[in-house]
Amino acid sequence: MLCTRLTNARFLTMDPDHPVAHELGIWRGRIVGLDDAVAALPAREVVDLQGATVLPGFIDAHVHLAWTGFTQSTPSIAGLTRVDDVLAAVARAVARKNTPGAWVSIVGYDQRALGRHLTAAELDRVAAGHKLYLLHESGHGCVVNTAVLDLLPADLPHENGFLAEAAMGAARALRLPHSQEDLAEAIGRAARTCLAEGITACAEAGIGGTLFGHSPVELGAYQLAREKGLLPLRVQLMVSSDRLRPVAAHEADGIPRALDLGLRTGFGGDWLSVGALKVFTDGGMMARTAALSAPYEGLDHAGQLQDDPEVLTRTIVDGHLAGWQLAVHAIGDRAADVALDALERAQRLRPRPGARHRIEHAGLIRPDQLPRFARLGLSAVVQPNFLRYFGDDYAAIMGPERAPWMYRGRGFLDHGINLVGSSDRPVTDGSPLRAVQFMAERTSTSGSLIGPDEAVTVEEALHAYTVAAAHACNWDAEAGSLTPGKRADLVVLGDDPRRVEVSRVGDIEVVATYVDGRESGKPAA
Repeated sequence: MLCTRLTNARFLTMDPDHPVAHELGIWRGRIVGLDDAVAALPAREVVDLQGATVLPGFIDAHVHLAWTGFTQSTPSIAGLTRVDDVLAAVARAVARKNTPGAWVSIVGYDQRALGRHLTAAELDRVAAGHKLYLLHESGHGCVVNTAVLDLLPADLPHENGFLAEAAMGAARALRLPHSQEDLAEAIGRAARTCLAEGITACAEAGIGGTLFGHSPVELGAYQLAREKGLLPLRVQLMVSSDRLRPVAAHEADGIPRALDLGLRTGFGGDWLSVGALKVFTDGGMMARTAALSAPYEGLDHAGQLQDDPEVLTRTIVDGHLAGWQLAVHAIGDRAADVALDALERAQRLRPRPGARHRIEHAGLIRPDQLPRFARLGLSAVVQPNFLRYFGDDYAAIMGPERAPWMYRGRGFLDHGINLVGSSDRPVTDGSPLRAVQFMAERTSTSGSLIGPDEAVTVEEALHAYTVAAAHACNWDAEAGSLTPGKRADLVVLGDDPRRVEVSRVGDIEVVATYVDGRESGKPAA
């Protein structure tokens, strides 16, 4: 007997052998058959979906759950465009804390909205004896007051209180770690938000590191969240390359650096597992720290790498030699050059054609770099909603020659590169459907076309959030399509994304989300 039979729906299976179905059977969390194979079978529960459209559950291949959860419960200055209004909001947060000497954290800081960066001196006026930390929207910078600067090394580079990349990491370290209990609660809040948008699995994009980590025992917080019933979707954890340490492994292993006990990609189970090793090569476009091969339009610099290219290369090579899948953060084209060179060196030293290495963001990829992506078998893990919301700004700072190369779609597909959708939540909106809409129309919220030649079809965009994302996360045997034998993780939509106007795709209702064969929010049958 089936546990559940879903009927009267249009199942877009993403499986070319059976692309559309109308009945789907579930037994013990797995899909066991479609259409005639299950239509006559008895089931404990039969659910009439009343003509809805059903897809495999969306997979967000690059998200920050703990950061998202903390952001949801932290005072925000997002949307404010006047310095005086920002300072007033900070003053209100300080008054609520009212504990001189304590930290006050604020999210939503973005110098683009203000026309310039805030300064430490301006924050001092409203600090009332507190230590102020305003996190940049990108996660690649912060602005702090003098009380914080006084705790940092005197030679740490900053711009009147604005700290970027490693300098920001030094300021973050003063406030860490978070407790596992607090982390588990934050992770749970973010996971519930993802689930409501049809996401049934995701890859947490970097635990334990200087830039985005929250605790040296952060993995344990995800285990705690699972044990407490706070983790309603499947999570794969990227581990920051900061955690690699020299090891005295047997010379035949050829492993110069590793995590303790040799832990690497693939360890774990269906609900929580270790994914790729996260390596940062540059910063971000929002903070103007993405590393470019030529200066930003209208600025006198070209961003920055996170370290010397040879140091970055050694980290990438060592991760490869230790058996990791690599997720290399490279937004600017110069950073992509460093990543591609290092990955080529790694594969020459020890060929691993099935490694499924990934480039995270791939924000500015020149035409000459596309064939190199393809030769290395890389996935391009892009964030379409960056251009939906920030595309006008990004196009301006890239200039007319480079703007068409940003967060490509068609260029990757035409070169046979695995195009993967993701959000980088909480940097921007995490909705897969709104991202699918952008991938097909390449229109920012202002109505501007951003690289229209990079548009893909709605079907190709859906593929990026299902089949392609499953491949990038090594989940393709278990997820990504509604194929018998795979997990019964699926999303029920109020309309068919392929049949509505592209401009309406982002507004399609997520009616229900099923994980492990059960509708979220409902008890086991």
